[in-house]
Amino acid sequence: MKNVTIKDVARAAGVSYSTVSRALTGSPEISEDTRARILQICKEMNYTTNTVARAMVMKSTKLLGVILTSVNNPFMSELAYHIDRQARSRGYNIILCNSSRDVEQERDLFELMIGRQVDGILFFPSGAESYELVKPYLSRIPTIFIGENLREAPESYVSVDNYRGAQIGVEYLYRLGHRSILYFGRRRGSTTHQLRAEGYAAACERLGLRQQYCINTFSASSIKYGYQLAKQLFSQERRYTAIFAATDTNALGVMQAAEEIGLRIPKDLSLLGFDNIRDSGLPRIELTTIEQPKKMLASVAVDTLIDKIQDEQTGYSHRILTPALIERSSCAPV
Repeated sequence: MKNVTIKDVARAAGVSYSTVSRALTGSPEISEDTRARILQICKEMNYTTNTVARAMVMKSTKLLGVILTSVNNPFMSELAYHIDRQARSRGYNIILCNSSRDVEQERDLFELMIGRQVDGILFFPSGAESYELVKPYLSRIPTIFIGENLREAPESYVSVDNYRGAQIGVEYLYRLGHRSILYFGRRRGSTTHQLRAEGYAAACERLGLRQQYCINTFSASSIKYGYQLAKQLFSQERRYTAIFAATDTNALGVMQAAEEIGLRIPKDLSLLGFDNIRDSGLPRIELTTIEQPKKMLASVAVDTLIDKIQDEQTGYSHRILTPALIERSSCAPV
């Protein structure tokens, strides 16, 4: 089948090539009646814009690259949804890629995005080492980091205050009377998990509580891994009245393991999560959690990137959003 070109549309409409171009780009140089007639002919002829040619003329593809660690992760999928919605509201589309927490693949994806001429990249790195690997590309394309607090790095990022979020969680459990709180699912090699664990430790020290950890020995956080860790944990003597899970997916795994052995939440054990993924609010779950404001996180990240693209800003910004306690029914007073 022959592709319909802009010249075919011009011939059918009885106007010049440049008039059709003006109609498609929303130029004020033609009347609304002419624009409406040309757009109707485009629709009837099934004309689609040649985005490559348009990008060469406009010097913009109106595409944003989005690199996430795991689209299968509930938090990531929700974040991607909000990124797409915000990008569309600003006149951009996204190309979504999955790095599978592989730093070499992250570098390959940066090369892919630059080759596809995206206008900018939103990047959720798999760990602290990701920065050094993609650093050579950052001068070539506007990039905003999401979710990993780069501390003092001279790059733009948007993150939630994971350190403060963990403190909020410990303080909440303390107010319920818990004096033995286990931090569940701490994962090494992740700045996010490091900050959450540091916040937990700081709150325990300030409140005079003994620190207890269940380390996540797996490469990621998930319901499956949380379940396996919890089974190991519950096979040992229980010396805690509450579990503070590093992620909601870990917490859901804890719930599954607890149900198998008849451990009642929250009557026998209080359980607190972190992230507020969609499943956390389901009726049989009702998980109390620390919310990462995903919609706001996506909006700030997209807006910051587009401002950087359109204004050709050379500086950088660090935006840290405040998390919030979402109180449901998985925690109870001692």
